[in-house]
Amino acid sequence: MKVMKFGGTSVGSPERMKSVASLVTESGEPTFIVLSAMSGTTNSLVEISDYLYKKNPDGANEIINKLETKYMQHVEEVYSTDEYKQKTKDFLHGEFEYLRSFTKDLFTSFEEKSIVAQGEIMSTNMVVNYLQETGVKAVLLNALDFMRTDKNAEPDPQYIKDKLADVMKDNEGNQIYITQGFICRNAYGEVDNLQRGGSDYTASLIGAALPADEIQIWTDIDGMHNNDPRIVDKTEALRQLNFEEAAELAYFGAKILHPTCVQPAKYSGIPVRLKNTMDPQAEGTIIDNVIVKGKIKAVAAKDNITAVKIKSSRMLLATGFLRKVFEIFESYQTPIDMIATSEVGVSMSIDNQTHLNEIVDELKKYGTVTVDSDMCIICVVGDLDWSNLGFETLALDAMKSIPVRMISYGGSNYNISFLIREADKKRALQNLSDVLFNK
Repeated sequence: MKVMKFGGTSVGSPERMKSVASLVTESGEPTFIVLSAMSGTTNSLVEISDYLYKKNPDGANEIINKLETKYMQHVEEVYSTDEYKQKTKDFLHGEFEYLRSFTKDLFTSFEEKSIVAQGEIMSTNMVVNYLQETGVKAVLLNALDFMRTDKNAEPDPQYIKDKLADVMKDNEGNQIYITQGFICRNAYGEVDNLQRGGSDYTASLIGAALPADEIQIWTDIDGMHNNDPRIVDKTEALRQLNFEEAAELAYFGAKILHPTCVQPAKYSGIPVRLKNTMDPQAEGTIIDNVIVKGKIKAVAAKDNITAVKIKSSRMLLATGFLRKVFEIFESYQTPIDMIATSEVGVSMSIDNQTHLNEIVDELKKYGTVTVDSDMCIICVVGDLDWSNLGFETLALDAMKSIPVRMISYGGSNYNISFLIREADKKRALQNLSDVLFNK
């Protein structure tokens, strides 16, 4: 069985919904489908929640009414029979009445999770109704029945595997199994989610739990490119990446794939294929355990980075200095991307500035602190084992005209990273493409 995940743009219009339905049924084989909310819906639901937090039910109702009008128009265009038009309208009417019920009560973060979950619930119901209308044996499985996180807010793979096995057994004999991406229950049974981009994670967790032959992530681009096609000329889609390379690229800015998606598939040895909904015949990118030796694969960039440097002459030969520094970042739940140390100082980069002022205040107990904002991490990914002579020199040669604040090399066999100013990002990415790929 294949698991196929479709993002918001892939189900963002009646035409796209019908196209997805055609794609998932053409093989005639049993297939498991994971759907995101229709594009724009989650943003609207977050906006509704924001109005309710601010005790403005009129603002929330206005957004709900606009969203309902949009969905009802889609119903007219998707279905051809009165039976399924009415069935879907009745369901959606119940959904929007449910959203309106929140405008009358006390509103907390628990209610927000329930509101945001409705986008996926609506899109999956619409698609399963369309498939059934066209005569396909399709069944909707509620993700809240088997997707669960533990007390650390991490997915509970054994629970997911056991519950999903029961659900699949109860629904044997169907061609298409559809469920919601992103949403889940937490360890206390409350509606929760896997954070933004979590539909990729859902697909990977389900693929590992089944287990599937292949996990396919369908988006609006033909695979992962060797550089950012929005910024750089002459990029190419990559045909193959190993899991480590894909994880590095996803973490450092390649938006096509959610970073967490790689792990369950990697541990289960299930290949992940990235495909283009707009061009289904395109080969896409396959991510597996195969390591191609002696090749630089791609470049990615991560924006909105802040560099923090702490310098202290007392650090020389002092044990426990780094532990104290890291504990400050840990206490504010702020992860560190890159790090460089010397005998009297340490530089770190972070992408979460929420508690930056508090972190800087605490670091000042141990030394002089300087902060550089509006920075960017450029990441070069491939077989970058230290024994490959000259690979790091190629990357450095491409960056020779760019001021580099920090370099990270050797922490991973698949990555060399440069911290630069955001203003130099476009030039750095183009230079790297010219030197590494276009010669």
